[in-house]
Amino acid sequence: MIEIRRIDKDFKQFEELLTLILSAFAYMDGVIDPPSSAHRLTLVNLAQKAKDEIAFVALDGDDLAGCIFCRPEASCLYIGKLAVSPSSQGKGVGFALLQKAEELAGTLGLATLRLETRIELTGNHRRFYAWGFSKTAENSHPGFTRVTSIEMMKRLA
Repeated sequence: MIEIRRIDKDFKQFEELLTLILSAFAYMDGVIDPPSSAHRLTLVNLAQKAKDEIAFVALDGDDLAGCIFCRPEASCLYIGKLAVSPSSQGKGVGFALLQKAEELAGTLGLATLRLETRIELTGNHRRFYAWGFSKTAENSHPGFTRVTSIEMMKRLA
């Protein structure tokens, strides 16, 4: 049974969380350009990110199975670093984390979720479409003239 818990000031598993994010994003290495920002995460800036944003972890017993970072914006809740451990993928962990983000958005009075995914990750696009997101923009990282990511949004009921 998966339990979703908010990261609070007592959270002590940042090393395990960093390992989870890096392992969940490892399949992107050599596939996306520019490389994932996950490679710039350290224990210090990950802990700061958890303070600056609203973050949740998915627990399978005592094991971290996934995470999601949420940042309220003027008209939506931005979803970042949605990560599911390779051993937990396909078990509904990502969906459960997104449901928690939807609950948070409702509590904050925000009617939309927003995320970005790399243009090369068509499997992610399909998954987000299946979860009710639609493509709303194409973007380029600084220094790139080609599209490197797409923005997707989900309107909430």
